[in-house]
Amino acid sequence: MSFQIKELPVVFIGAGKLATNLAKAMFENEFQILEVYSRTKESAKELADNVNAKWVTDLQNLTTKNALYIVSLKDAALVDLLPQIIKGRETSLLVHTAGSIPMSIWGNTLRHYGVFYPLQTFSKKHEVNFKEIPFFIEASSPEDEDKLKVIALALSEKVFIADSEQRKSLHLSAVFACNFVNHMYALAADLLQKYQLPFEALLPLIDETARKVHTLSPDQAQTGPAVRYDESVIKKHLDMLADEPSMQDIYRMLSQSIHIYQSYITTKKQD
Repeated sequence: MSFQIKELPVVFIGAGKLATNLAKAMFENEFQILEVYSRTKESAKELADNVNAKWVTDLQNLTTKNALYIVSLKDAALVDLLPQIIKGRETSLLVHTAGSIPMSIWGNTLRHYGVFYPLQTFSKKHEVNFKEIPFFIEASSPEDEDKLKVIALALSEKVFIADSEQRKSLHLSAVFACNFVNHMYALAADLLQKYQLPFEALLPLIDETARKVHTLSPDQAQTGPAVRYDESVIKKHLDMLADEPSMQDIYRMLSQSIHIYQSYITTKKQD
């Protein structure tokens, strides 16, 4: 393929957690980051300084040079700013990084567009290994799909083609597997603090739980009183949460869900 990834400059529209990690990874892999846009000077300048780029806080001042424009904004901001983002860049390649927004949002005004979605949780203060992060890409043409695939393969060993419906399912699954699980960590930390115990006490358990699903299916890895629906233990736990009715509800609902699901899996295997 004649397309040379290092010859195509990159412009980031957004400087949040995902954009920060992705821009740094691309810069480390010798991509030229031309400009970084963010609504606030602090965010734009911080990321731009890290990737040797110019920072911009007004979309009207953002370059219209032929480039790869990676739009990494909150969903609502992407929708609101879309006309300004597209204006003057109708012949460039524009992609967004959202899991929940379809590719069709780009409409019919662009020649080259797509989606460049890395499935991972990102924090500005915590570096991740992009080689292990799966990228899911979608493009308006086979040629643009090839371009995005080449770019993704420069960053990761795991690159997949996925349409908008598949990506929506990925995003929903990620909410369950990551966001909801992390919220459980937060609730567990509150409980431990109540009894003057450190959250660090749970880290070996958390790590082992995550390791197990690399070799076992989630239903095989499931343990705890809800699997066998040990009513004595469950009642004791619910009593301990008497002063936390919302946590009681979560505990009860999840225990019932685990028991029903595990019973279903057991029955299915026996059939």
